[in-house]
This record gives sequence, structure tokens and C-alpha cells, in this order.
Amino acid sequence: MSFDLSDLQLFLHVAETGSITAGAHKAYLALPSASARIRGMEEVLGVALFSRERRGVRLTEAGRALMDHARSIVRQWEAMRGELGEYARGLKGRIRLLCTTATLTEFLPDTLSVFLTKHPNINIDIAERLSGEIVLDVAEGKADLGVMAKNTDVGALQTFPFGSMKLVLVTSSAHPLANRREVRFSEMLDYAFVGVAEGSSIQRYLDGHAQRAGKRLNYRVLLRGFAAVCQMVEGNVGIALIPETAALRHNKAMDIRLVGLAEPWANREFTICVRSYDDLPGYAREFIDMIRA
Repeated sequence: MSFDLSDLQLFLHVAETGSITAGAHKAYLALPSASARIRGMEEVLGVALFSRERRGVRLTEAGRALMDHARSIVRQWEAMRGELGEYARGLKGRIRLLCTTATLTEFLPDTLSVFLTKHPNINIDIAERLSGEIVLDVAEGKADLGVMAKNTDVGALQTFPFGSMKLVLVTSSAHPLANRREVRFSEMLDYAFVGVAEGSSIQRYLDGHAQRAGKRLNYRVLLRGFAAVCQMVEGNVGIALIPETAALRHNKAMDIRLVGLAEPWANREFTICVRSYDDLPGYAREFIDMIRA
């Protein structure tokens, strides 16, 4: 006897509800049938998955181990069904991309536009993450490729050079730091900040450096996009640390000042990481070649 996806789904329902009766109901099965399926799984695996108790069932150690695998299998099955359904509607491919805030806003938009225009039947799912999270998700197969800081430990992942970015301080013309050529991070921590939306990778990166200095950044407002940030800075709401490319772009239309950040971590190089370039679909390899260029 063997078991299939339906058995795994039943197993998860029972594990989550703590009851074979409730699990059978969620799986649209009669109680005797559900009980027989659970017993069949235990016989095949040679271990008890549940401890039977007066008020339900409780996972054994073996059951907890199976639950992690069962959830992974069911998720993969549901993802496969969803993707195949999209293929039936004309979609030919999907690229799952993870990147930091700065690479998404400053480096990728033009390439994304060209690639998606050239490939109308390919979608790209993009999410922002910190560099360490990007490596983990790519390694676990949750993403096809990532763009993250070069000095990140990537383990066995394959990498390609991507580009570099410099963080600078932007202030209003009236701010006390406006006329400085360069300033250390510790000198600005007592001033109010304008930040990019909460949860963005660049904001979490800066928060981490502030914590290591024993401080917390005082955000007066968190906004979507560097243009909105610079508008608040221009009005002397606070100061901000943003990519130099964005600061130079908005400096053309706004009365803001750019001040160098005298920290080694202000200059960042980025890397593309994948599990295996050769194992990716052709369209994903083409996308990597485009962003490398």
C-alpha cells in the first residue's frame, strides 16, 4: 500500500485540527475512510504519526517531521497547478526575482521594461529582501535569482557581478549639515530622518547600522519612493540617506544638498546569485544576461 497527495492533505488537516473527525470533515471524507487512510500511512512509513488521546490526536516526533515535508509538497503542488493554469491562459514563463530596494529602483526599471516588452508572455515576480534573506530564499528554491550585496556569504550559489551603488546624505539647504563635504553616520543620528517605507531593505539596512551604534533612527515620516523622500527633505522635515544616483536625479529639480557619508559601508557592490545558471530556463538566462550588461 502507498499514499498520495490526498493522504498528505488529510494528514495536514488532522494535524492542524488535532482531530481525525475534524480533519476528515475538512478533507470531505467519511470518518472511517479518513481513519483507514491515516492508518495506511503509518503502516507504509512504519511509524506512528499521531498519539490517540481522549480528546483527539497529537503529533508524534515522526508526525512533526512529516508535517514539514507534507507542507512543502502541498505548496509545490499548488504552485505547479497555478503556473500550469497560467500557461493554459497563454503565459509561457515566470521569473521570481528578489532584490534590495536600491537595486530595484536605481538599476532594474529600464532593463525590466525592455525585457517585458520583448517577452509579453513572461511575468516577473519581484520582492524586496535583505541580502541574507535573498541568499536563503534562492538556495531554498523560493526564487530563481537574487541581487544582493557582494560581501554576503552565498554558500554554494553561483554568482555574477552586477554593479555598485553609493549612499549619500541629502539635506535641505537650511540644515546644519548642508555645507559639510562629508559626515560620519554617528554625527547624524541625533537629527530627524525621512525614510523609505517601513520594511524596505534599505531602511532595514540603515536601522541595523544605527542599532550597532547604540541608537535608533528618528523617522518623522516613511514614504514610498526616493522622489517623495527628497520632497520632504527639501522642506526641512528631516534628512535622508539614499543612493547617490537618486539624489543626483532629484537634485536637478529640488533645492537639496548632497553630503558624502564617511563610512566604508556607504559604498556597496552588488552580485547576482542563482542556484545554477545552466539549469534555468532560456528566458531566465536571457534576463540575467541583460541585467549583467
